[in-house]
Amino acid sequence: MSRPHDPSINRRQILTLTAMTLAVPTWAQTGYPSKPITMLVPFPAGGTTDILGRLVGRHLATRLGGTVVVENKPGAGGAVGSALVAKAAGDGHALLMGTIGTHAINQYLYKKLAYDPFKDFSPISLVAMVPNVLVVNASSPIKTVKDLIAAAKAEPGKLSYASAGNGTSIHLCGALFEQMAQVSMAHVPYRGSAPAITDLLGGQTTCMFDNLPSAMPHIRSGALRAVAVTTVRRSAALPDVPTIAEAGVAGYDASSWFGIWAPASTSASLVSRLNEEIRQILAQPDVRQTLKEQGAEAAPDSPSQFAAFIQAEAAKWAKVVKTANVQLD
Repeated sequence: MSRPHDPSINRRQILTLTAMTLAVPTWAQTGYPSKPITMLVPFPAGGTTDILGRLVGRHLATRLGGTVVVENKPGAGGAVGSALVAKAAGDGHALLMGTIGTHAINQYLYKKLAYDPFKDFSPISLVAMVPNVLVVNASSPIKTVKDLIAAAKAEPGKLSYASAGNGTSIHLCGALFEQMAQVSMAHVPYRGSAPAITDLLGGQTTCMFDNLPSAMPHIRSGALRAVAVTTVRRSAALPDVPTIAEAGVAGYDASSWFGIWAPASTSASLVSRLNEEIRQILAQPDVRQTLKEQGAEAAPDSPSQFAAFIQAEAAKWAKVVKTANVQLD
């Protein structure tokens, strides 16, 4: 038997739906974005930071129904571009795709930094973790971490490790290895990963603690041998390659990471909403697959979790920089 129609039910449903719509404002209702959003990448085009900035920016534009312009402003280890965002208006139209360098290392490297990584920014979310990988020339007799330690202890200061430049995360991964393995090797800085790898391939240096995305093509081609990854867990991209910790240096853990920040004056509600959008983006299968192809892993978290993570990383790398006595003008 059918139930008699009650017009009051429809009225209640309509009122309930209307109340729900008003309680949860959409981006259009808030008037954001009111102009193109700038996703500032403080490094040259083509690198991992740039790739991630463009990936997130493209999807963010779709979700917001607006325009996201990726702008590269390299210089001083990411400090030049980061300072621009630090001084921007906190209206959500200037975002920074920053790194471990811009927010956990630079303040200990440079005598004068044009921004405060803690006071001048509102952390939105960690985006991705990228393992570094200890690589050697394929013809090298070094096949394990223990081989490298033994060779370095046999001839202190003779073995060398290349890096993308003084104070880069690649350099400091090597410095941390020296400190924890209690060995001494010569650091050879280059202007970027590409020339450093070129000399490693040519046999001019012993090893390198490179970002996985830039080293992976040479590992796949067989030109470089992956000895170990620098993270606490093995990389899904190199499941058969051990971590440095399990291969002989207990407690070793280092990786490159990337995240998004807004200026410090950005409202908590806007930071929270942007965090939710980024979390949704990083949950998409196609985005996760793109990250995997880069040797990266999606790592979204809350603004408070991201802030705590940055503080912990900064404390860790401050000790490494001080012990290695690295300082830049």
